[in-house]
Amino acid sequence: MQGQIILTKNDEIAMKLLHYFITEQGYSPIILHGAKNEIWLENLNSDYKIVRIVSNYIHNDEQLKFDIFKTKQIVKSIKRKTLSLKINVLNIFLNLGDNVDFENHVDESNISSTYINEITDLNKYNFVLEIFPDITSHTVFKEEGFELFSKITRDIESKNQNDAMIAEETFKPKKPIITYILILINLLTFLSMYAFGKGSTNSTTLLKFGASYPDLIKSGQIYRLITSAFLHIGVLHLLFNIYALYVIGSQIESYLGKIKYIIIYLFSALCGNLLSMCFFTGISAGASGAIFGLLGSMLYFGYHYRVYLGNVVRSQIIPLIILNLFLGFVSEGINNAAHIGGLIGGFLITYALGVKYKSSKSERVNGTIMSIIFLGFLIYMGFYK
Repeated sequence: MQGQIILTKNDEIAMKLLHYFITEQGYSPIILHGAKNEIWLENLNSDYKIVRIVSNYIHNDEQLKFDIFKTKQIVKSIKRKTLSLKINVLNIFLNLGDNVDFENHVDESNISSTYINEITDLNKYNFVLEIFPDITSHTVFKEEGFELFSKITRDIESKNQNDAMIAEETFKPKKPIITYILILINLLTFLSMYAFGKGSTNSTTLLKFGASYPDLIKSGQIYRLITSAFLHIGVLHLLFNIYALYVIGSQIESYLGKIKYIIIYLFSALCGNLLSMCFFTGISAGASGAIFGLLGSMLYFGYHYRVYLGNVVRSQIIPLIILNLFLGFVSEGINNAAHIGGLIGGFLITYALGVKYKSSKSERVNGTIMSIIFLGFLIYMGFYK
């Protein structure tokens, strides 16, 4: 049986490159219907988000032009699905005819192309070595023929199983205990305003229970920046926010974990109320700023998992944010500044906390710096301007 496995030279090159990009660079295969004799690989966190290995024989310049045109059209579709503004593609051609004027197509419109007869030919392309400096040294195998085929297959299968386990761990539903606790606090606080005050719409009661009021906050009652996020003005306000908290909060808690979820929620509430102080001088209350922060957090998480959530983010999360912000601008009595502050705060603090298995240390450091700068800016504008 082993003697029946015959690999051509181009087959070996393609398999070695496939092994390198999947097991060492974290790429994943893209399934494209109708794409023959070409392998598409995707890593949206790499400088080259798409790597394309083409073993199909291209016999003249016109066929190469059409190949690149087709690639551009497919990339446009991938950009829409993955919420990517720009996608750089690396083409690796293995089988070009003598009539191909390849030099005219090496670099055009975010598509860089190489033509190789041996993997070591990639050393001629500096733009490849800048991103993948170890590509030639890490594609050397002592195995040949069937043994090479078996090793590469095992390694790729192991990598795919590990990726599947990570995805299963991330998206496996968890009981949203913190979300239930937050909802309970909001409900109990709302009922307490009727039991120990004059109701949720009474100004004196709202201030007594910790509603946001810029003059009191500036006088030293800083706690109002947080307590106001657990108060609601009227039953409809309460029900709408509780429902939104249950739907969005339970997902963030499941995806990012309980500790990160609490930090995101409170930081978003804080940022929302600080920005509110810059534009709103009256009494305000509600969990909307924190909930918008959860939407911002979902945007950041969805960006890292846009292969899985790209359609959801594009068709549900972004329209929901835009619609609610629009309603905040055209309707009276809605504190849109708190929404915007919470949205930005939630995105930045999630950037700082990071997404497990996805965020690098440098990304978390950058996110922390940006969160501190944003918070400092809001404190300055809210208290000293």
